[in-house]
Amino acid sequence: MSGNDAPTPTVRRVYRGRVVELEILDERWEVVRHAEAVAVLAVDDRGRVLGVRQRRPAVDASTWELPAGLIDPGESAEAAAARELAEEAQLAADLELLAVGYVSPGFTDERVHLFEAKGLRPAPGRPEDGEDLEVEWLDLHDAWRAASSGELVTSMVTLLGLRHACADRGSRGSRPR
Repeated sequence: MSGNDAPTPTVRRVYRGRVVELEILDERWEVVRHAEAVAVLAVDDRGRVLGVRQRRPAVDASTWELPAGLIDPGESAEAAAARELAEEAQLAADLELLAVGYVSPGFTDERVHLFEAKGLRPAPGRPEDGEDLEVEWLDLHDAWRAASSGELVTSMVTLLGLRHACADRGSRGSRPR
């Protein structure tokens, strides 16, 4: 039987919050339903990459990540990326889609659209109410080395963006040991 011919699973909703829903499929699989999201890779002409430092209670740490956020209902991924870049870093740019992928398909349907920002320029914007974040530019290769070794706590989407930026600039950077 192909994946398209599979019977419709029984669904039991266990929890519904502002951002996620937890469902049990066929009384077997726990699935987190999550809105799609965007992340933006921005590297300036000095070889620095834009990141946002913020407290992430889920991992009990302060992380450094690419600017990112949820896609609002009715909003395109590109519009969400432009909004997040303006809100978090007060920047605008020409955006190019680099990749779309699932965060962790073993338990969640969350997909992230990773964009690259070109032609950075100032833009009006401010973080959403309640967001406590700090914009921090890091040397691209230093960021890659620290993030890939685990010294810099970050997301896999940020690692993908950093790796792309290193490869795009003709240097693979050092690999974690």
